Formats: sequence, structure tokens, C-alpha cells
Amino acid sequence: MKISKTAQSVSASVTMAVTARAKQLKAEGVDVVSFGAGEPDFDTPDFIKEKAIEALKAGATKYSPAAGNLELRKAIAHKLKEDNNLTYEPSQIVVTVGAKHAVYEAIHAIVDPGDEVLIPTPYWVSYPEMVKLVGGVPKIVETRPEDGHKLTPELLAASVTDKTCLLILNSPSNPGGFCYSPDDLKALGAAIAKTNLAVISDEIYEYLIYGDMKFQSFADACPDLYDRTVTINGLSKAYSMTGWRVGYTASPKDAAQAIGGMQSHMTSGPAPFCQLASIDALKQGQADIAKMHAEFARRAKHICTRLNEIDGVSCPEPTGAFYAFPDVSATYAKLGVKDSVEFCNKLLEEAKVACVPGIGFGCDNNVRLSFATSMEQIDLGLDRIKAFIETAC
Repeated sequence: MKISKTAQSVSASVTMAVTARAKQLKAEGVDVVSFGAGEPDFDTPDFIKEKAIEALKAGATKYSPAAGNLELRKAIAHKLKEDNNLTYEPSQIVVTVGAKHAVYEAIHAIVDPGDEVLIPTPYWVSYPEMVKLVGGVPKIVETRPEDGHKLTPELLAASVTDKTCLLILNSPSNPGGFCYSPDDLKALGAAIAKTNLAVISDEIYEYLIYGDMKFQSFADACPDLYDRTVTINGLSKAYSMTGWRVGYTASPKDAAQAIGGMQSHMTSGPAPFCQLASIDALKQGQADIAKMHAEFARRAKHICTRLNEIDGVSCPEPTGAFYAFPDVSATYAKLGVKDSVEFCNKLLEEAKVACVPGIGFGCDNNVRLSFATSMEQIDLGLDRIKAFIETAC
């Protein structure tokens, strides 16, 4: 069968590959500690599941409007106003099959073949591949550890060309839990205002933020760029609803119409019973978010402290999300590996610990560890990593 050049240009997700290998070993009876998961280890709260069951029994099993259930879009608009100081009409919101597809549709709505898209490192693995899928050109911008792995106004200005049409911003970030403060966003916005760039602001981890860091939506921090911003969010992370596949875009009317129109030919809206349950999640889920947040904050500090106690490992403390992103490159020579892929393969096969290679996020010196697992598993895995590195080194 002929395979298109576009399909051939796309790389498989390294996170999915690691998770699959770890699951295979576990199925074979191997005791593997996995730090690969990109989803909370908490169950979806019962009241959300009960609402979905109720909706199913009431017959919510038919097509929903392509842009999503109107009541859910109203609930999202209310959430954005109350939590993010952003005013959107329901018609400006498109409910998508997960936030991942929201990002893809937003890129598709903005990017023409040949357009450049700025993607700062470290980036979520799917951003460059999504840009390739629509014929765009991912333009990777190397950030620096001393800048907190954040895009600076100077880096942005130096990266924009007459072909650049879009910046993808993710805060709090996957893979590192790095966050842009309100002042960071304002400074970046001032630089963007001097260009013609549109912005996709992926805010899926907004409720998972720790310490003194304060979250602010990009479009709120930079109101002059409201008409150039697509805000991405969803219910996967904060409400532990990853498998429910409910995300959304909030954008100017022209972008919302474009995204909704494309979605009518791609997926239509998510399952209607999932959408109805999501309304209740948005209205009643704050107590459950607070419980998960407190536990993730405890794990973030703990995993960072323990990683920094290992010879050759350096890890900034995550200020958001549920990932640690240590630099392990000082161990490569003594372990006999040349990059993050070999490091993770050797770690999995010899120490039975699964981490995600940093190369998939644009940072080959690093690996990603998800702390969306129990403290017992975290300590067991870190004990194995410490022994693996320090025995060799």
C-alpha cells in the first residue's frame, strides 16, 4: 500500500513507546516501576461517573452538536470567566475529543503549508508532529536551563521570520512542570505584539501548580493579544478524566468557526454522556482537584529532592504538572550510553524502571519522570535509579 509522505514524516510518540514496553514487561511478570504515565493515578471522582451512568440510562447515546453540547459550552464559558478572567461566548468554544485534538485542530485552523511554527524546548512530543501533519514547519527554539527552560522575549524576537505565523506555549509544561509567571507572560506578550504571530496557549495543567508560582491564562495576561490567542484546556488532568476525551478550545469567533467546521468533518463532538458528566465536573469538582493538588505538590518536592541526591543527576523542582525533568547527561559516559534513548533502554532492561527519553521533548540531556504514581512506587523506582547510576559510576 502507498503511504503518504505526510504520514511518513511523523514520528511515533516516545511516551507511548516506553509505556507499551513497560506494560509488556509487566504482562510477562517482570516487576517494573513505571514513571512513564502522563495521567493522574487517581480515579475519576464518583459523582462524575454517576452522572455519566445517569446520562447513559436517560438515552444520551446519540450524536451531539459538532462543536459540543451547548450547556457544556456555557459551563466552560462560565469557568473561563470565573477562574481565568476571560470572556467568551459559548459560540467561541468548541468541545473536542480531548485536549490533544484541540491542539491539532487549532494548528490546522491557523497554519498553511510552509508556515513556520515556534515551539520552545522542552516541548510536548506531539506539537512538532502535529505541525508536520498540516504541512507546517516546526521551528524549535532552544531555551536555557538558566532561564528556567522558558522562552524569553529576546529568543522569540531572534526566531521570528516572515514565514513564522504561530507560537505554541505550554504552561505549566509537559515534560518539565516549568511555568511562566504572570510577569513572564506579560514580557513575552509585549514581544509578540511587535509581530504578527498567533498564539496557542495550552493550559491543560492549570490547576496543578505548586509553591509560590501563580497561574494566569495567556489571554488574560496579554489582553491586547486576545484576538490572536487560542486557549486550550480540558478535563483530563485536573479531574482525572484522561480516558473520557473531553477537551476544548476558546478563541476569537473566526477561529472558533474554523475549528468547529473542521471538527464537523473529523470527529463531531465527544460522546454525549461524557459531555453531560463534564458539566457536573466543572460545577462541583473543586474539592477533588484540591485533594489531588495537595498530593502532587508533596510528590513534586519529594521526587526532586531525591533525584538531586543521586550522583550525576540535576533536577529543578517542578512548579506545575506532574513531571520531573532531570538532566542525567553527566552519567552517560560512565554508563556507556550516548543519549537519553540508550539511557532509558538500559535503565528499563537492567533496573526495571521506565522513564521517557528527553530527546522526544527536544532535550537529549534529560529524561522525564511522571510522579503520577504512589509515593511507595516513587521511592522504589528512585532507589533502583540511584543504585543503577551509582553502581556504574
